[in-house]
Amino acid sequence: MDIFKLIFEHDLRLDQLRERHLDRSTQEVSASIEDFMKPDPTYSKFYITGTVLDQELFWLNGLKKFGDVTAAISEALEGYNLFYEGRVLSFDQALANVKIGDALILSKNKSHSWNTDSLKIDSGSNVGHKKEELAEVLEADDLVLYKEHAHQGFDLHLFSRENIYPSLFYPLQALVSYDFRFFSINGRRLRSERQFYFETWSLERPPHGAEEVFAGTRI
Repeated sequence: MDIFKLIFEHDLRLDQLRERHLDRSTQEVSASIEDFMKPDPTYSKFYITGTVLDQELFWLNGLKKFGDVTAAISEALEGYNLFYEGRVLSFDQALANVKIGDALILSKNKSHSWNTDSLKIDSGSNVGHKKEELAEVLEADDLVLYKEHAHQGFDLHLFSRENIYPSLFYPLQALVSYDFRFFSINGRRLRSERQFYFETWSLERPPHGAEEVFAGTRI
């Protein structure tokens, strides 16, 4: 059985990605106060993962319906061009070519000027080390997609200024069946690794914040 998990966090403050300077001039403080009076720009992030439950294998690309999942995500992101190393690729081509830790840029424009080398993560870094670089891309309304290392393969990590949850939800919901169970999970509610892997010990009673999606579920 496939267990598919869409883990989301919404309304994250974009300014928290920016480096904070403690030694600021009066002009900078004044500008900060002006910014405080404006609506807070926010962003969302989505961690997309899965478990082959009968084998206890933890990797999105190991799911029996992995091809259907990527097709659903591609449908959700139609309208965006996927850039990898300066080339525009289809979603399947991108996943086949991108290396774990590299960043894909998704843009509604026909080109971009981002330095994707500065967005790369490796064994010594993670997305938390790329806050400034992520903020610049998100502020321009482009998206960043990472292929991240999982136990036996890879997962996906998507960052977007726009909350694209509904666009992801409905194409993925269409895959729900007796051997593909879909859980939509509020990442802010996951407080431990045990809760992250709840399907291995409490599938029928998921932790607070993890909701199973059925064919009739609406958002």
